[in-house]
Amino acid sequence: MSRNDRSARSGSNRTSLYDEITTKIIGELEAGRAPWVQPWGTAATKAPLAMPKNAATGRQYSGINVLILWGSVIEHGFPVQGWVTFRQALSLGGNVRKGEHGTTVVYADRFIPEDEKKRARDTGEEAQAIPFLKRFTVFNLAQCEGLPEGLIVAAPGPEPGLIEPTVEALIEATGINFRIGGNRAFYVPAHDYVQVPPPQIYFEPINWHRTALHELGHATGAPHRLNRDLSGSFGSKKYAFEELVALSGQSAPP
Repeated sequence: MSRNDRSARSGSNRTSLYDEITTKIIGELEAGRAPWVQPWGTAATKAPLAMPKNAATGRQYSGINVLILWGSVIEHGFPVQGWVTFRQALSLGGNVRKGEHGTTVVYADRFIPEDEKKRARDTGEEAQAIPFLKRFTVFNLAQCEGLPEGLIVAAPGPEPGLIEPTVEALIEATGINFRIGGNRAFYVPAHDYVQVPPPQIYFEPINWHRTALHELGHATGAPHRLNRDLSGSFGSKKYAFEELVALSGQSAPP
């Protein structure tokens, strides 16, 4: 195979894989799962928002793999951020449970084929490296069994009662109908109430306070309060203005 043929094939593989990853991320966004933006998980998600890492080598994943693996943790409710390949699970004395489906991650690098090295020596030119992109299937430690106990200990989740008293008093003082529950944060102008997920499912407790104050900021625009225009659709100037207003109220207490 010639150098041009290899480059074309490599480029085609990269394009296909890029398309797959892009489609996957778009699907996560459409499903409301954006772990790099959303600071909470679901009621079933107990994993801390830490950098995912390979449990066999100890190396942290980087680049697009971080988003892919965070998304998988959110989607499936995995309790840990550790991952292994099928063979790594075996090498650690365990195995992937039958019927489990893995998550595809990627590895990008460059290499110089032997014939290219020879061509460079013969011509005196610089050898040209060929980029490549490989895909690997990894499994969360929660999908495995028989692994050493030290690998599968999840960090303890936040305890109940995490709302700062000053923020709790502020919420009560506003008189706004403030509801805690579900896995979405929003303000409903038509019915004048705010709802945010419970603090127990946030990766960082401080982000519950930021979210709560942000949504309360929207509620101040109700007709019987500051009477702002809340009719803007997503992406409009009115929407952007309202978001800027609400952002000013989401700072957490010291």
